[in-house]
Amino acid sequence: MINVFIIGSKGIPAKYGGFETFVDKLVTYRKEDNIKYHVACLADDEGEFEYNGARCFNVKVKNIGSAKAVLYDIEALKACEQYIKKNNLKNCIIYILACRIGPFLAMYKKGLKKQGIKVYVNPDGHEWKRSKWNKYIKAYWKYSERLMVKNSDLLVCDSKGIETYIQEEYKKYNPKTTFIAYGADVKKSTLDDDNDKLVEWYNKFNIIKDEYYLILGRFVPENNYETMISEFIKSNSTKDLVIITNVEKNKFYEELLQRTNFTNDKRIKFVGTVYDEELVKKIRENAYAYIHGHEVGGTNPSLLEALASTKINLLLDVNFNKEVGKDGAMYFNKKDMSLANLIDNVDKLDDKIINQLSENAKRRIVDEYSWDMIVSRYEQLLINNLPKILERINEVAVDMNNY
Repeated sequence: MINVFIIGSKGIPAKYGGFETFVDKLVTYRKEDNIKYHVACLADDEGEFEYNGARCFNVKVKNIGSAKAVLYDIEALKACEQYIKKNNLKNCIIYILACRIGPFLAMYKKGLKKQGIKVYVNPDGHEWKRSKWNKYIKAYWKYSERLMVKNSDLLVCDSKGIETYIQEEYKKYNPKTTFIAYGADVKKSTLDDDNDKLVEWYNKFNIIKDEYYLILGRFVPENNYETMISEFIKSNSTKDLVIITNVEKNKFYEELLQRTNFTNDKRIKFVGTVYDEELVKKIRENAYAYIHGHEVGGTNPSLLEALASTKINLLLDVNFNKEVGKDGAMYFNKKDMSLANLIDNVDKLDDKIINQLSENAKRRIVDEYSWDMIVSRYEQLLINNLPKILERINEVAVDMNNY
């Protein structure tokens, strides 16, 4: 039996979030009986529960602001090590999602190695580039990333671009990497066009099926809201621009308003967040097109979900997005009128081209990003590495006897 301990997500069952959804799908789609998952869950109390065959254990931490996630990962790592030692478990892997605890992992690495515990890391995206962090936090993220790479046994990258970056940036550590993408599915929403929830939502914001472009993502500068909104304003489209995001009237919001004056354009509609999975999927399906401006990170979940659901997808021309979208999308850059002209051209597309784009996008998901395929690749990775883990445990046993 291979025991895989997963830390770094808020836990399962997933309500939102990329890592949370990934962990949920990983345990739900499990096929190998020889793998036992142990999943850390951020909670207000301690305890354990079972979810789709996985052992889920709560980790309670104090709310210390932005450092809470770091403390949570540290406490989860401690809990994993203690549980493995207490239960004398063999064939153990600790899989850490994101690079938050590099300095602390370095402190634990020697003890984990003595127990024959392997450490796998998903480096996520370029967190140290995110504009929401000040220069000190950015410096910590970069430093932490370096130590995570240095002290991991394997880095599982969900983007080929991130894998290339890890190999080039940290060449001196000779990092062992592999690529397994994030997943999605092409199942249609269970909601019909006349569903009460959908109709109520459309009526609330005066939105009409097939008469809106859609943006869905975190409300942060690196997702290029300014470019997308200002370019849409310059376009001649008669359709709406519907923006689903957790907008807050903060400094970024005020600067965006000042630079774009988007409130003067009735087509621009900020509609808040939508957490109903089937409703979001239906909103995607009924959109005329989706606009994706993300330029930081690896394989973005919202992009995969858009390709799986939306007929036309307009993506910012960066390597992460092109790697995923390929011929299933159209591309724009941040130059003046690039997106505006693209929108005007897309408004004139005939059904044949639209259907071909939609088919290409769905094919990308089915061929490369289906959850069934992604989970199978993870299980192959874990099973194939079992002999190496056993070999390492035997080496440790010999070392201990010699000692």
